Amino acid sequence: MKRVHVGTTAPKYHSGKWTWDESSESLRFHPYSDLEDANERFIMTNGFKFLRTINQEEELIYRQVFARPENTFDGDVVVVNDVRDLVLFMMPKEFLSIKFVDFMHRPAVHRLLHALVIYFEYFLRLVEFILIRRDELSGDMAQVQSEQTNEVKRIFSSHLSHFRMLVARNYSVIIKGEGDMQEFYHTKEVVNISSTIRDRAFHEQFLAVATQIIWITMHRRAYFIIEMEMNRLFRSEHFLMNNIHYLNFTTVERSLLYGRNNKIFNCRVQNSPMIQELQHVADEDMPILWIGERQYRGTDLRIAQVEMEYLIPGSQLNLADLSHGILGHPKNLYDTILSLDWPSVRFANFSKQYDPYNLLRQPGLQLPNIDEMQVRRMAKQYDHFYRVFRIYESCSKKMLNNWFNRDKIVQYYSSGGILKNVFMRGEEQLVTEEDRSDINKIVANYFDVMLKLRKQKATTIMTSDTGHKKQEAEFFC
Repeated sequence: MKRVHVGTTAPKYHSGKWTWDESSESLRFHPYSDLEDANERFIMTNGFKFLRTINQEEELIYRQVFARPENTFDGDVVVVNDVRDLVLFMMPKEFLSIKFVDFMHRPAVHRLLHALVIYFEYFLRLVEFILIRRDELSGDMAQVQSEQTNEVKRIFSSHLSHFRMLVARNYSVIIKGEGDMQEFYHTKEVVNISSTIRDRAFHEQFLAVATQIIWITMHRRAYFIIEMEMNRLFRSEHFLMNNIHYLNFTTVERSLLYGRNNKIFNCRVQNSPMIQELQHVADEDMPILWIGERQYRGTDLRIAQVEMEYLIPGSQLNLADLSHGILGHPKNLYDTILSLDWPSVRFANFSKQYDPYNLLRQPGLQLPNIDEMQVRRMAKQYDHFYRVFRIYESCSKKMLNNWFNRDKIVQYYSSGGILKNVFMRGEEQLVTEEDRSDINKIVANYFDVMLKLRKQKATTIMTSDTGHKKQEAEFFC
């Protein structure tokens, strides 16, 4: 095994096997140095090979070169950017292009991934509910369904459609090339010709990476359900693979999961399920399309609940007792590849009475009021006075170049390069003669960083149409 000089840095994730040593009569741990032939090394996603695990050399390189630094906003908890960086490190080398890496670091893509996490959290709960009800309705002790049971199922289906609308709204911003996504639009400005082959490969890569991000965020469970639903959402059922691991739902179960707007047509005129959700939006659901853009003002409790789940940052979900996979959990409970470290959980002394991160409790569906849909139709809506802006911490050009040269960097350090930790960098700066920054510049940079990491700031502006004062609230993303 090649050695990497890292000073006092030690790996957190141990990948290897235990063997019995006859001489010492004890167990010895042998870390994996080459997992090319191991079955647990790779996982196939839409025909692409992603790393399932990493060895200790790759772990050290990832933690010191590619992982999100601890001095960033909420560096001690798991957020979407942590999962994204891990997937970018474990994705195939053919994905490494400046365009794709830059695309994955755009705010619009971050909002889409955030909406996908919320959607799949509720989708997996509903699939579990369907499988439990399937067992309860079969066999010798089968239960009889009532009209109230069917009404509750319709409410659950409408709730899932609300999150699907959020995903469709964020995805439409990308495919239309709005704002900073104009350079990723599939047609050129002058000739207006689409690059079909490149655009298709780009789309396939994004679907594979998004599937991996959602799978890791959901504690690496229900992989085939996530892969099946991800392909159905962004394509349609015409393009689903014939996989024996995919679940087969009945007509009633499909109507519950896919909603009333899901229609199957000829493959030449078929729209994706997300576009179908936007084509038929109920009047009471229209404010959902503005969630994240302006603050909702009305009496519809369902809209307020969806807005709360969408606007709360992943690092603060435990304050509202919400669960979106591993988001918001302390990093010290997870290893480098974001797998739950159960010894750390046991030492944390969680219990059913004190479980802020839903590690011991089983998050499930909350039973709604039986007359919720009638109450929502009678809800009132008022004019909005607040616009919401999400602050996104952009990626530096240097970091984008590191991702583009990922394989070269890994090969360099694996062949004998020295990884410098904070102590080695400090010693080198003391020995070498370099231009020292002025103290006033250091203080100014410090205040710039503190201003960037503020959770929110507000400014008062005057509107030209109504003359009323409006508040622009900015929330960190």
